[in-house]
Amino acid sequence: MPEGRLAVNKTYKLYVAGAFPRSESGRSYPVHAADGALLANAALASRKDLRDAVVAARAAQPKWARTTAYNRGQVLYRIAEMLEERAAQFAEQVARSEGLAGAEAGRLVAASVDRLVYYAGWSDKLAQIAGAANPVAGPYFNFSLPEPTGVIGVVAPPGSSLLGLVSVLAPVIVTGNAAVVVASEERPVPAVTFAEVLATSDVPGGVVNLLTGRLAELAPVLAAHRDVDGLDLCGISEQDAAALERAAADNVKRVLRREVAPDWERRPSPRRMLHFVETKTVWHPIGA
Repeated sequence: MPEGRLAVNKTYKLYVAGAFPRSESGRSYPVHAADGALLANAALASRKDLRDAVVAARAAQPKWARTTAYNRGQVLYRIAEMLEERAAQFAEQVARSEGLAGAEAGRLVAASVDRLVYYAGWSDKLAQIAGAANPVAGPYFNFSLPEPTGVIGVVAPPGSSLLGLVSVLAPVIVTGNAAVVVASEERPVPAVTFAEVLATSDVPGGVVNLLTGRLAELAPVLAAHRDVDGLDLCGISEQDAAALERAAADNVKRVLRREVAPDWERRPSPRRMLHFVETKTVWHPIGA
């Protein structure tokens, strides 16, 4: 920045239903870099904002689920392309948010692109590993196939501002679910910039909704919401997870607990896609 100029810090908005609204409360909070410098301002989402995001996700999910697995993979591949095009911007944001050297941040951005490509490639192959033609004693065909669970609440990992977010979000949406994501409270800038990538890619509005704000305020509402079908608690500490699980049990949500020491850089597994799919079994009589 030229000497004598004041920094014009960006105030980021929420990402709901394919648009970028302000929080209905009008609140925001300062976001600081790892060195303490003011990085930006982020919207401080309210409980109403979260409920609006769930409504948007519910409206978008059925059509997204009906999209062919191949096409969902193509959408993820398009996200990867656009993330790669803005790799330098993301590397700078990750470096400042997480206090990393430029080369290390660039490596994490590249890993995020690769993670999207990985799950894009699995999109039309999941049915082959999670489905089956079952042997039955009778004149029937019996098939089991994976189907999306519905609307999934995702609490993004607090420490891995981009790679962790991509690692938990990609397997949720590639399997036909819609997501309501609570971004890292202290490191939200890469996440809200990633929302800009989603908005300009082929992801239908409402399939991904991203909120920024106080985790203590948003997570209990997300866990207790009766129109949320599943919950990924990877961004929740072990001591706080039990209370959220009890709230999630009210409508029998599927819950994925946080790993004790998550390593987002390790090789991903297709099993992560299975946490938020259900097995549908169909019987069909064999014709004469």
